[in-house]
Amino acid sequence: MFHPRLFENKNVVVTGAGRGIGLEVARQFLDCGAKVLVHTGRSADRSLPDFLLTAEEDRRAFLIPADFSSTSGTETFGAAVLGAFDRIDVLVNNAGTMVGRFPADSLTDEQYASIVQLNQTSVVELTRLLLPALRSARGAIVNTVSISAVTGGSPGSAIYSASKAFVSTYSKALARELAPDGVRVNCVSPGTIETDFHQRYSSAEKLESTRKTIPLQRLGTPEDCAPAYLFLSAPSLSGYITGQVIEINGGQLIC
Repeated sequence: MFHPRLFENKNVVVTGAGRGIGLEVARQFLDCGAKVLVHTGRSADRSLPDFLLTAEEDRRAFLIPADFSSTSGTETFGAAVLGAFDRIDVLVNNAGTMVGRFPADSLTDEQYASIVQLNQTSVVELTRLLLPALRSARGAIVNTVSISAVTGGSPGSAIYSASKAFVSTYSKALARELAPDGVRVNCVSPGTIETDFHQRYSSAEKLESTRKTIPLQRLGTPEDCAPAYLFLSAPSLSGYITGQVIEINGGQLIC
């Protein structure tokens, strides 16, 4: 558990925070005193947990939906962020999903474009929009990638995996470019985590087969992942760390 005032008076933006890892990341930032702008996903009708609604009432959280599958959605969200915060101490680019499993020989142009826009282009667009506010705070960027950026993923996920590899390389290049401004850029790379992502894209049999290959003999949880985001965001804990990828996978990559 981090100190409850670790991010006191800090402005934090977390995308893809309506569920799963992003939701837990937002919760832990709030628990540590941050003001958090929470991207709740595409729909304004999503049911959200009580802790987010309470934080919104207390003006500690700002809950904003946006559809990142289009440039206009990213731009609208970025404008809302800058309307709430004049400086950004932490940007967590976590929004993204597989969209679907598409075999290479039947992948359509539309499917390809939708995966790239959501997982890759929106990260570039939002980072570009918010960089002035990050520079003014000498802030930190933490991008979510995936174990599939290293392994290539499983059948039907080639473009998703490649888009995560893009974000990983983009983050390393950005870390070098922004270092003179005091802005650090790192990634968290989850392995197989128990969220609705795998409920949608993986069968129970596939998940059990994967679990047996993991040295720690279990799938991960959002609670396993979230502390890494806070660690990489806090200058007092990781002020000399930039351009790195933290792999969180129970040892899956060493097998």
